[in-house]
Amino acid sequence: MENYKITTLNDFIILKQKDFPYAKGELSSLLHHIGTAAKMVNNKINKAGLVDIIGSSGEVNVHGENQQKLDVYADKVFIGSLLSSGECCGVATEAGIRV
Repeated sequence: MENYKITTLNDFIILKQKDFPYAKGELSSLLHHIGTAAKMVNNKINKAGLVDIIGSSGEVNVHGENQQKLDVYADKVFIGSLLSSGECCGVATEAGIRV
C-alpha cells in the first residue's frame, strides 16, 4: 500500500504564510474560519439522513426559489464564521446581506 502525505488546510496555511513575511495573518485567519465552517457543514451532510436537515425550509430566497434546509444551515454557518473571524465586516448571499 502506498503512503500518502496528507496536508491539512491549517498545515498548508502555516507553511505558505512563511513565504510572505510582510503579511499580518488576516488571510490566514479568514481561510481558517472558512475551513472550520466547511467542516461543520460536512458534518451535517454526513448526518443528513439522521437529522432533520433534508427538504424545504419553507423560506424563499431573493430569486423566489424555495430554500432547502441544508442551504439555510450552510448559509448561517458560513456567515457566522466569516463575521466572527474579525476579518470580514460584511457578507452578501442570496439570502441577504449581513453586516
